[in-house]
Amino acid sequence: MASKILYVCQQIAPYLPETEASSLCRALVQAMQERGNEIRTFMPRYGCINERRHQLHEVIRLSGMNLIIDDNDHQLIIKVASIPSARVQIYFIDNDDYFSRKAVLQDADGNFFADNDERAIFFARGVLETVKKLRWAPTVVHCHGWFTGVVPVYLKKVFADDPIFRNVKVVVSLYEDAFTGKLNKDFNVKIAGEGVKDKNLSILTEPSYENLCRFVMEYADGIVVASPDVDGKVLDIARASGKPMLEYRSPEEEGFFDNYNRFYDEIQ
Repeated sequence: MASKILYVCQQIAPYLPETEASSLCRALVQAMQERGNEIRTFMPRYGCINERRHQLHEVIRLSGMNLIIDDNDHQLIIKVASIPSARVQIYFIDNDDYFSRKAVLQDADGNFFADNDERAIFFARGVLETVKKLRWAPTVVHCHGWFTGVVPVYLKKVFADDPIFRNVKVVVSLYEDAFTGKLNKDFNVKIAGEGVKDKNLSILTEPSYENLCRFVMEYADGIVVASPDVDGKVLDIARASGKPMLEYRSPEEEGFFDNYNRFYDEIQ
């Protein structure tokens, strides 16, 4: 059956360099649209994205809302662009405080940005508030990359009673995107400040990559192994969860995208 799928992606080609994740997201959204599904796709508008080359433009009717993160106001700016060869539209979440720097998640010396936790919170909130403004009710929300990790808990705890998201199913894709070190130690406090009351927040007392993945999977209705090199401990947690799983297959394999369609049907 056709689904209404919201794709929330950490990276998509051609807006960022081709990687396993950016290429898969690019191909997946097109393939699902071609199979008759209705899709909306979001990613962050990192400052290194060339707006002129990719013809991004602001959507005034969706922009202008202020989101409060850790008691500070941040303006939500929504931009949009199309991948011409795919006839696919991409929405970008932008904000001068979080996304104007000319980098993705690390500075020029390879250091993780200290506010990546707040950037992830803002991105998640921005996506869901924008989908509400669009008055478009997805049946599946599919999250790609750890940076999208706040979306599932919001859907299950903050927006659970909203008519737009009431019956949505959450799918999480696991990639080889582990980071060393930890996110800000107050990550769970900031999420709680967004209206999340949940015992699982204690998992993020130590906000490591493994714990973030463990936390995210608590709210997933289905898990996709999207890389052959997913962190071993994270994979063990996923398999022990007992949740429906789509194990890794090569994108070159025949019927690759049909597997996703079947998986969406299975969890709905």
